[in-house]
Amino acid sequence: MKRLLPLLVFISLVAFAQQPPAIISPDVQPDGKVTFRLFDPGAKDVKLQFEGAPQPAPMTREDSGVWSLTLGPLDPDIYGYMFIADGVKFIDPNNPTIKPNLLDPQSMVHVSGATPQLWDVAEVPHGVVHHHFFKSKVVGDQRDFYVYTPPGFDPKAKKKYPVFYLLHGFSDSADGWTAVGMANVILDNLIAQGKIKPMIVVMPLGYGTPEMIKLKQASWDHPDVKQLNFDNFRKSLLTEVIPQVESAYPVSTKREDRAIAGLSMGGSESLLTGLNNIDQFAYVGAFSAGGLPDAYAAQFPSLDSKQASQLRALWIACGYSDHLVDDNRKFKTWLKSKDITFTDIETPGAHTWMVWRRNLIAFTPLLFNSK
Repeated sequence: MKRLLPLLVFISLVAFAQQPPAIISPDVQPDGKVTFRLFDPGAKDVKLQFEGAPQPAPMTREDSGVWSLTLGPLDPDIYGYMFIADGVKFIDPNNPTIKPNLLDPQSMVHVSGATPQLWDVAEVPHGVVHHHFFKSKVVGDQRDFYVYTPPGFDPKAKKKYPVFYLLHGFSDSADGWTAVGMANVILDNLIAQGKIKPMIVVMPLGYGTPEMIKLKQASWDHPDVKQLNFDNFRKSLLTEVIPQVESAYPVSTKREDRAIAGLSMGGSESLLTGLNNIDQFAYVGAFSAGGLPDAYAAQFPSLDSKQASQLRALWIACGYSDHLVDDNRKFKTWLKSKDITFTDIETPGAHTWMVWRRNLIAFTPLLFNSK
């Protein structure tokens, strides 16, 4: 037993020495600077992948085995990030706030400003987000959608509410706009400020085939899968989701009370659905539309200037630094060749939620105003 004591003491000292120190990460400072920390004494190279940054940034190792990096001051916003240690990506183990994603979940950090932003929860009346499930006969799977009802929602309202179909992007799930985009918070604040009309917002799952997620990024290299995804999503939305919404909620069925918009993949789905069904949608918006097949005449066979003139808004937005900006410009050039009027929005920013939150803030005040 006496011989074992030194060995036990040595093992205890080694175990104690390898215990991670108390770490605060992310550490948000009042001036908008943020320090990220990771305890990984065995790593040889650690980087921070930060939403909106073109490349991962190297972190510095301290003697304690803690790697750190300070960014900023950052603009007030909500940012996604992750660590890359010796080539392996993972979320921040010291941060419980997760940015959900089917393929690439990240951590999130909220940087507040001196003035509250529209995605910050405020002391205003709040709406409710409802979660629905159904079996899709079109796609052949179990799926879900979310519905936002505004503050003061009356389920027995005689005057029907206008309805806005808001679509997420590739790799997101149906909760993308609420969990990351803060859409319900933005709507609460805009309604409280009198900038938008109370509306019902429907956020469906945006995949027309499970193959889109099974194949991951490679799905975009399969034209048949991509086309099936767009076609079946549109069919499911029109024949399954919309009828369920209209049977469960007091929403108007008039086209002038119906809008559709989305980001990235959802932006293309909004264009394909809205512009091919102008008899059902009066407002169409695309935020950084992605994956749209460039055989435009085949994708929009009946679209012309006369038909498009019935739209109350056709709003196409993209960031200057977005890798899809050239694709968006190409589509807008085609619209111009057809003499179709649209609102052309290009802003600073890349393919990020920081851009799309602002797109939502700018687009929703256009909806459901008398013409």
